[in-house]
Order: sequence, then C-alpha cells, then structure tokens
Amino acid sequence: MRLAPVPSLPEIRLYMAHPGSGLRRLLEPDGDAEESAAEPPYWAYAWAGGAVLARYVLDRPSIVTDRRVLDLGAGSGLVGIAAAKAGAREVLATEIDCNGVVALGLNAAANGVAITTIGEDITAGPPPAVDLVLAGDVFYGQAVARRVIPFLDRCLAAGIEVLVGDPGRAWLPRARLRLLGEYQVPDVGGNGGGAPKPSGVFAFVPASA
Repeated sequence: MRLAPVPSLPEIRLYMAHPGSGLRRLLEPDGDAEESAAEPPYWAYAWAGGAVLARYVLDRPSIVTDRRVLDLGAGSGLVGIAAAKAGAREVLATEIDCNGVVALGLNAAANGVAITTIGEDITAGPPPAVDLVLAGDVFYGQAVARRVIPFLDRCLAAGIEVLVGDPGRAWLPRARLRLLGEYQVPDVGGNGGGAPKPSGVFAFVPASA
C-alpha cells in the first residue's frame, strides 16, 4: 500500500489501498470452500465516520489533551492517531483483524505517535481505564451495533465520555446521539466512491437523556 495524506486530513498520512495493492487476495478464502471468507480489509481505507471524528479532534484538541483515549474499532488507526497528535496522554486502540493490527502499528509509526493496540473484541466486558471513547464508523451492521451499544452504556455508567463519528449508516442509534459538529468528508471506503458527504460527530448520551 502507499503512504499518503488522508483526504480532508492532510496532517495525517496512512498506508491506504490503491488499484495495485493486491488486497483482493485477502477476500479470497483459502482451502476448503466451506471455510468462511476473510474479512474485507476495511483497515486499508479512511472511512467517513473515522475521518469526521479525526477532523473534529484535530480542530478541537482540548477534547483529548492530557486524557486517556480509546479508539474503538480502530481499523487504520486514523482516529487514535488524531487523538495522539492533538495531545492525548495515552491512546488505546482496539482492532480484531490481525492484518489491521499490523496496519495500525505501521500507520502510528509513520505519523510519529505511540498507540497501544488491543487485538481483541472488548465490547463484552467492562471498559478499560480511559477518560474518552472515540467510536468512528462502528454502526455499519446490526450485529455489531447490538454489541457496541451496551458497551458504550457501560462506558457512560463508568463516567467515560463517548463521541461517535458517522455519515448516517443504517444502524446508527440516532435517539441516543446529540449532534456536535458536521463536516463534508469523502467516504472513501466501501460504497462511498470517494464523494464528499455530510458526516456528523455526536455525543453518545444515556437512554433517559
């Protein structure tokens, strides 16, 4: 992959997919046809939810300055890198894809920041010892939303602030969100085609709020 500035985020460079990357090989199952196919290499793209959240953090560094931050479902590490650049005291990033963990480490090094990676799904357990959770593009499917929402509720109960970045995907829990800001950013991963579209940054709030 090529190391290049992220659209709408020139402060950050990522190793991103391009037509010659050969990442299609990661989508082809090996061996027995009954084996499940590999996960799509979502960590090779800058998705709109992550991009808008990263832009918001870089424009308002006081949100993360001297705080412990969790980048939930980090993918490329874009949001965590933005938090580190903006002055976070410590950045943790969770990523369950083994290739994504490697990409995240390479991207952090390319941007001169330190990120501690947790290579497993933490949503079934208690939140780690952080002050702020940044969740970019985590509501792309029903199953993952059903895991993430209870986890974010446990974060709120523990006094942890939660910010969500999303372009309005199908399983976004709109009733639990308060809009903080909006940017036009390209949704260069998946079906977006790279066209700029309005994407929002939200505070995740308690169900009774």
